[in-house]
Amino acid sequence: MVTVGMLSHRKDPKMVYKSYAYAAAAKMEGVEFYFFSPGRVHFDTGTIEGWVYESGQWIQKINPFPDVIYNASSAQTEKQEEIVKRLGKIIPFTSHPIGSKWDVFQRLKEAKTFAQYLIPSIEVKKAQEVIEFLRHYKDIVLKPFFGHQGQNIIHVMKNDKSYLIERDKNNTVMNVEEFTDFINSIIEKMTYLAQAYIDSKTKSDLATHFRLHVQKDGEGKWNLATIFPCVVEKGIVANISNGGYTMVFEDFLKQEFNYEYFNIKRYLEHFSVEFSKHFDSLHQNKLDELGIDVGLDKNQKIWIFEVNWRPGTPPTFSLELDVAKQMIRYARYLALKGSV
Repeated sequence: MVTVGMLSHRKDPKMVYKSYAYAAAAKMEGVEFYFFSPGRVHFDTGTIEGWVYESGQWIQKINPFPDVIYNASSAQTEKQEEIVKRLGKIIPFTSHPIGSKWDVFQRLKEAKTFAQYLIPSIEVKKAQEVIEFLRHYKDIVLKPFFGHQGQNIIHVMKNDKSYLIERDKNNTVMNVEEFTDFINSIIEKMTYLAQAYIDSKTKSDLATHFRLHVQKDGEGKWNLATIFPCVVEKGIVANISNGGYTMVFEDFLKQEFNYEYFNIKRYLEHFSVEFSKHFDSLHQNKLDELGIDVGLDKNQKIWIFEVNWRPGTPPTFSLELDVAKQMIRYARYLALKGSV
């Protein structure tokens, strides 16, 4: 029987919301499963002190190394990182990092196939580059290279002699000197990406994007798990964790696009799978799951906002178990394939 180990930086599975879903999914799929953290790995004996879900509770047990590791979160310390890297040399991992937003942009741009869906972007190294970028695009967004959940995103609009800054739902007007100082101050703390602003909004003028959640199945093929819209009442970043909301995908399309909803539905569904196949082909270490955030402009053209390699559980309609089952099936496929 195949054994899957769920690797987390947390020591206790009860502190990891989705651990139970994966334990339940593994049982349904006939797969052995245990939860563990890096500090519980013993390379000298080839064993791991993990947690097994039995009789309605988590029980600690010593287990042999698993056939496959579902790496559910990133290492938090150098010691954890060292252990994770060592495990990765001898046991297949389901997930592999895809790099920063800029890495993703450059990889897709060079590959060309999906370059038409990329938002015009630059890496910000100095304030003058942003000022020059604003001469071409009067409306832009600044994003951290390694940002997540819509945090630290800044909206900038250029007027004749001033700059309107929207940050954390607050607006500030700056002249060129103030704006230059502002940009220099933020890029001292972290690296930013500047992108042309894409006007992806609802009929009610609310910022929106679609999350395309895709996974590999038990045959190693890409499948669409779900698509859901993210809408925000105020601001430019539609993110569920940042005050946004979602609704049923098809209902949203009917509300926003009327009789065209079905064509847009098929358009997004087809894009989800085809993009995932292409993006996967650009990586030596194969991917297992992606969360692709896209917008639709006024011409109904798709624009890629960002690609996430650990998209998390969709916040919609009890899909937690479905996502877990698909992951377990893919892990079993990797185990039977036997590749590191």
